[in-house]
Amino acid sequence: MTIQEVIDLIEDFAPLSYAEDFDNVGLLVGDKSAHVTGALITLDTLEATVDEAIKKDCNLIISFHPIIFSGLKKLTGKNYVERTVLKAIKNDIAIYAIHTALDNQYKGVNDMISEKLGLKNRQILIPRKDSIKKLTTFVPIKNADEVRKALFDAGGGSIGNYDNCSFNTTGKGSFKGNEESNPVIGEKGEVHFEEEVQIGITYPVHLEARILKNLFTSHPYEEVAYEIHSLENKNQHLGMGMVGELEEAIDEKDFLKNVKEVFGCGCIRHSKLLHKPVKKVAVLGGSGAFAIDNAIAAGADIFITADLKYHDFYKAGEKLVLADIGHYESEQFTKNLLYSFLSKKISSFALILADTNTNPINYL
Repeated sequence: MTIQEVIDLIEDFAPLSYAEDFDNVGLLVGDKSAHVTGALITLDTLEATVDEAIKKDCNLIISFHPIIFSGLKKLTGKNYVERTVLKAIKNDIAIYAIHTALDNQYKGVNDMISEKLGLKNRQILIPRKDSIKKLTTFVPIKNADEVRKALFDAGGGSIGNYDNCSFNTTGKGSFKGNEESNPVIGEKGEVHFEEEVQIGITYPVHLEARILKNLFTSHPYEEVAYEIHSLENKNQHLGMGMVGELEEAIDEKDFLKNVKEVFGCGCIRHSKLLHKPVKKVAVLGGSGAFAIDNAIAAGADIFITADLKYHDFYKAGEKLVLADIGHYESEQFTKNLLYSFLSKKISSFALILADTNTNPINYL
C-alpha cells in the first residue's frame, strides 16, 4: 500500500474536516506516493520515535500529536522539533498526525477514555456546530428509488443511530430545453411537465463531494435541480468531550483511586471533594479547561481532563469535582485506538505500537 492509501483509511474514520481550525493535521513530512514498509503508531513523534521507526523498518509514523504545530521558518536542528523533522527527512520516514480530528470523532479519544472508565449512556459533551447540511433534489417518480439509494450509499440520510433517513413529497415539475439541450424526457423547445418526487436528506459536511457525485451519476436529467442548505443543528455524534454514567455510584476517593490506577497517573490534581457519590462523569482528553462550564451544565459529578491552571480549579465551586490526570495520561490509549482500527483494515505490512515513552513529565 502507498502512504496515501493508508491516509485514506484513517481519514475515512476521522476526516480532517473534523479537526479544529488551529490544528495542523494530515501528512506533515514525506511522499504520499511512497510504498509503506511498516507503520509505527505513537502518541508523539520525537527523535527517539524516529529512531524506533528506523530500527523497526517503518517508513511511516502515524502520530496523534503533530510534531509541526506552528510554522517552521528554518530547519537547522536548533530545537527538538527541527531535529525530529530533519531526522525523518534524512531517513525517508513520513509523519502523519490526526490530533483533533480524532478528538472530535464519536468513537475517538474521549470514547476510549470513557471505555476505560466503564461509562454507559455516552453522549458528546460539546456537540459540533456547522457540520450538517441538507440536500433537496427533484427526481422523476420512476427514478426516485435509484437516486435515493445512491444518496444513502454515499453516507447521506444518517442521523445518529438511524440511516436511510429522508423526506419525500410528490409534485409536478416543469422545464423547457433550449436548442443546445438534450432532454432525457420531453422535447427541446417545448414546455414539459413531469410528476416528480422531492427528496430531502441531511449529511455531514465532509461527505458533500461524495453525495454530489452519486447524485449526478444516478439522476436521469441532463441538468440536475438541487438545493443545499447549512443547518444550525448540533451534531450529536461529533464534537469535543464525552459524558456518561457509571454502572453504580461510587465514593469520590474510590473513583479517583481507580482512575489513578487505570491511567497510571503519577498524581491527580483535583478540586475540593464534595463528599457525595460519583455517578455522572464528563471526560475530555488533553487540555480541557474550556469545557468546565459544559461539564457543569451536563450535570456531571466529576470532570476528568488535563492541563488545568490554578484559577481553573475555582470554577468547580460546589458544582462538581475537577480532576487533572495529566495530558499524556489522558490520551495514552489513543495509539491503541488507531492500532485497533487499522489492524482490521491492513494486512500487507507491519503495524507496530511504539514502545517509546514520550511523556515529558516525571514524578517523584
